[in-house]
Amino acid sequence: MTDTASPDHPSRIWQGLRQIAGTLATLLVTFIGLLAVTFVISRVVPIDPVTSILGERATQAQIEEARERLGLDQPMWKQFGIYVGNTLRGDLGTSVRTRDPVSEDIARYFPATLELATLATILGVLFGVPAGVIAATKPGSFFDQTVRLVGLMGYSMPIFWLGLIGLLVFYGQLGWVGGPGRLDPVFQMTMDFELTQYTGMILLDTALNGRWDIFANAFSHIILPAGLLAYISMAYISRMTRSFMMNELGQEYITTARVKGMPERRVIWVHALRNVMVPLITVVALSYAYLLEGAVLTETIFAWPGLGSYITDALLVADMPAVLGGTVVVGAVYIGLNMLSDLLYRLVDPRAR
Repeated sequence: MTDTASPDHPSRIWQGLRQIAGTLATLLVTFIGLLAVTFVISRVVPIDPVTSILGERATQAQIEEARERLGLDQPMWKQFGIYVGNTLRGDLGTSVRTRDPVSEDIARYFPATLELATLATILGVLFGVPAGVIAATKPGSFFDQTVRLVGLMGYSMPIFWLGLIGLLVFYGQLGWVGGPGRLDPVFQMTMDFELTQYTGMILLDTALNGRWDIFANAFSHIILPAGLLAYISMAYISRMTRSFMMNELGQEYITTARVKGMPERRVIWVHALRNVMVPLITVVALSYAYLLEGAVLTETIFAWPGLGSYITDALLVADMPAVLGGTVVVGAVYIGLNMLSDLLYRLVDPRAR
């Protein structure tokens, strides 16, 4: 048996290496394309990067020296090569607004968005997937109509209106949650000067430091914006889960399993849901990516110092290095989530291995 299986072993290794190489090549080409788009944008916008850095009163000698230092006197193809090389080294330029490297600014702002979007996605999946599955098993029922109505409201209601109403009711009137920002001022000072910040995500850092009082305060601040984003995510995920499950429950293998006497719970939650997982992974990944880059209004309403508010503030003052740096990071997140989805496909679906 060992001799029979051994000839296939090198071919499997070779096939796996080819798949890895193909994935890496796709990743590289996609990322280079992203950099090409941001590079073209930086060159067509009517904003002189040298003037933005030096100001309107810079002398001609200072302007020429800055253009030479930034490589703007080189041919366009060489400028693109410099831009790609700097980006791959983590050099995204210097922010005109903060005067700090853009990479350092993003390292400060991105964990807040990551924490908010991750919690919202987890809540959206925990509530959205079961709701969609149950609605698909009871089409036309009261529960099904409720899920569809909730999904429709999630699509239709603007997030800024939900945020303002949520602040008015749950913070202003009832006092159940914390206000805008990530922490109360007294806890923010403790967080900045006394605790070790491992990740920049307050919930995780306070748990690692054992400061559960700050953890509770941070949770009271994040639960409302995360809950509103989770509601939008849940509306999308439940709607798509319902559609996928209704299509899957009409397949012949489901009918066969029922005829053979398999328990209905196992038919639905094991066999049908497992085959729905592949398209559902794409839905969750896209929802997560949208929350990572599209929660600008939520971050603005709740004074949340995240990447969306950072890019918006930079755009208002024509801080193009910060805008383009943030765009590159958002694009890289999309690419990374697509790669993660491909890896999860192979774990969930044996046919993709």
